[in-house]
Parts: sequence; structure tokens; C-alpha cells
Amino acid sequence: MEAQIKSEITCPNCGHKKVEDMPTNACQFFYECENCKTVLKPKEGDCCIYCSYGTVACPPIQEKRSCC
Repeated sequence: MEAQIKSEITCPNCGHKKVEDMPTNACQFFYECENCKTVLKPKEGDCCIYCSYGTVACPPIQEKRSCC
């Protein structure tokens, strides 16, 4: 099964949602909400912002590979 590369990120500060393309070969540690400008960082235990705030986990996690 091929990994999904789109995930909808929800800002925990203001609730703004946006669909983003996830990188397939790197983790994204920071993401700035375009609405409230809050900089999101992964929650403890998560490897990236998609695993913490996205509707779909990052491609390495989807493929059960080591992330980052």
C-alpha cells in the first residue's frame, strides 16, 4: 500500500484547518498556522507535526518505518 501524502492539520490554538502535502523523506518539526501564526511543534512522543496535529500520520509511520 502506498502512503498517503496529504494530511489536514488542525491548529490547537485557533482551530484553523489546512490540507498540506507531507514530505516523504524528512520529518517536519515546525509548522506556522497561517491564521493565528502559532508555531506548532510535535507533541511529546510524536515524531512530527503531522503525527501530532494531522488527520494522517507521516509517510514513514504509515509504512511502519523509522521516522527521523
